[in-house]
Amino acid sequence: MRFSSKTRSLTAIVAALVLASAVASAARVQTSLPWMNERLSPDERAAVLLSKLAPDDQISLLHGQMAVPLFGKPMPKGAVGSAGFIAGNAKYRIPALQESDASLGVANPMNIRPGEGATALPSGLAVASTFDPQIAFDDGVMLGHEAWLSGFNVMLAGGANLARDPRNGRNFEYLGEDPLLAGTLAGAAVKGTQSEHVISTLKHFALNDQETLRQSLNAVISDPAFRESDLLAFQIAIETGKPGAIMCAYNRVNGAFACDNDTLLNEILKRDWGYAGWVMSDWGAVPGLEAASHGLDQQSGEQLDRAVYFGDPLKQALMSGAIKPERVADMSRRILRSMFAVGLFDYPPKQGKIDFDADKQVAQRAAETGIVLLKNEHVVLPLSKTVKRIAVIGGYANLGVLSGGGSAQVLPPGGTEIRVPSRRGDAPAWASTMIYQPSSPVAAMRKLAPNAAIDFDGGAYNSAASKLARGTDVAIVCATQWMTEGADAPDLSLPDGQDELISAVAAANPNTIVVLETGGPVAMPWLGQVKGVIEAWYPGARGGEAIADILFGVSNPSGRLPITFPRSVEQLPRPQIPGLGLPFGSKVDVNYNIEGADVGYRWFARQGLKPAFPFGFGLSYTSFALSDLTAQGGKTMTATFKVSNTGAREGAEVAQLYLLSPNKRRQRLVGFAKVDLKPGESKSLTIEADRRLLANYDEAAHKWRINAGTYKLGLGNSSENIEATAEVVLEPALF
Repeated sequence: MRFSSKTRSLTAIVAALVLASAVASAARVQTSLPWMNERLSPDERAAVLLSKLAPDDQISLLHGQMAVPLFGKPMPKGAVGSAGFIAGNAKYRIPALQESDASLGVANPMNIRPGEGATALPSGLAVASTFDPQIAFDDGVMLGHEAWLSGFNVMLAGGANLARDPRNGRNFEYLGEDPLLAGTLAGAAVKGTQSEHVISTLKHFALNDQETLRQSLNAVISDPAFRESDLLAFQIAIETGKPGAIMCAYNRVNGAFACDNDTLLNEILKRDWGYAGWVMSDWGAVPGLEAASHGLDQQSGEQLDRAVYFGDPLKQALMSGAIKPERVADMSRRILRSMFAVGLFDYPPKQGKIDFDADKQVAQRAAETGIVLLKNEHVVLPLSKTVKRIAVIGGYANLGVLSGGGSAQVLPPGGTEIRVPSRRGDAPAWASTMIYQPSSPVAAMRKLAPNAAIDFDGGAYNSAASKLARGTDVAIVCATQWMTEGADAPDLSLPDGQDELISAVAAANPNTIVVLETGGPVAMPWLGQVKGVIEAWYPGARGGEAIADILFGVSNPSGRLPITFPRSVEQLPRPQIPGLGLPFGSKVDVNYNIEGADVGYRWFARQGLKPAFPFGFGLSYTSFALSDLTAQGGKTMTATFKVSNTGAREGAEVAQLYLLSPNKRRQRLVGFAKVDLKPGESKSLTIEADRRLLANYDEAAHKWRINAGTYKLGLGNSSENIEATAEVVLEPALF
């Protein structure tokens, strides 16, 4: 259709009038509501708005409910329905805070939003195994976008607690045992989520490193060890991701509850680090009103506490002068500032259709990149697509892949999850069902090898599984370890007799491969009997496809362990979990000064222990060489080296740079880089170390200190396999 010049002119005039009207409307808004002026900084906007708010308006921002029917009370009016809700203020255009649990996807607790699901990301340990900040960022973007389209603007994500104990029930939510790796990836994930105008928390601050008696234990640690380990992970993540909120933990830290801890919240977080956002409590973690004076800014899930301390009690304390107006104003300002900084005022969520197919591809990429090949004897993997008969045994592999339990649980779209009651008696009642994502490894394998006979046995009877395995070319045992919030594993064994099942199958078929779907490290008494082992963790929404792609070589495994696999619990700093078996609420000290800052691989190096698999370890279907290491010192350390693909297919290597003591009994990861290479290709890489990783924390000076001298660096592909070394001279520094 052709338009006349007169029609085009009229259209232009109308468009100009519409634009002028919009501009005039925006100008009126900025005049009447000056904090809506996007040209102002977040601090300026928060200050302007705060000046308009009465004390009651401020206090209304400082406490919120669980957004589910609870204790006979209905869901709060206006809530989407999930973990938390803080009502908005229409007069000042303050949006409500719609909060969802979100460690591994947008949660739907108690199916409060019937039939509404989300894309399940692989577990935190799987993401950490990628050693790839871009993967973590992309996962964060996907999480934020699904949240935004679901009506949420706060994600309770960003787990950065270190894996001090491999039996911790929530290790699957976190990012391993090293502060540089965990902090870098947590920060990248937070940054990705917040790029979608959804606030991400960073949690659980701090030392929430075991679930046993988590609400009553006291984590004991010296300031230098704390600063060089768990706190450093959080500090790096805050610097990288700038999270809008920090969620404090349930446990005590050096005597005071983490959510009522002046040293942790006021001195370290807000004074030393200059953190600009707000501190929210974990749900039911506020011991009293005095927490407001000790750095807590917002009470979350108030129904779970003994009182709504940050409601009427806070108002009465403000009126009596027990709490200063400046403190209440600061609490409110921090919340508003983060809301402006992330875009909650300017880009409110709009519930809409989610492209789950696209998001599942993001999850699958993360899963495939995070799967770790632990053993490949006689090159049993990858499987040939011409293989004739395969036995797949156990793990409900005909139905789906396992996920971790608790608040991180993600339900798939359309209510398609597979539910299996857990036999664990220690799991909390609200997290006592194992949920499998509907992504079957067996179905995925059948698509990749349509001419093979692939038979499945559930593994209930060792004799039946062995009989099936005996007549096949290869046997694949899918072994699972379900972990959940609220409980730790008592040991490192595979539950439900699976260790014996693997041994029986391996005795029947010499080409036995084990696929592990676990929430952390497990012992492998059968390791010498099997040809192949892959650690798939909890692989998420398309985990079955990811596992099949690795098994058949569609993808080349590039995952590296972010956590040490011990041979037994006797190698751990605390062979017995402190407080295990004691009644709920029992007080117990957990002495983290045993290992101090030497968490995981650093403990093993210090003690001269040989693990089953070291930190950073992982095999590939190709081979690599690390060479030409040179390093320069001075104020920091800069290393340059070459990575070469010496094998026959494309793959990715993770080069790891460690600071070594002269006797190699102390070490510290100071940098890492992942690089994709074609066969025969080489690339030169450069790593500049964060100075804190070369320093020790000086408690007396309250600063980081680098002593002048010669420092040894080791370049390798695991904490144990160092292929090249170099020395640098560092200048003294106090910073």
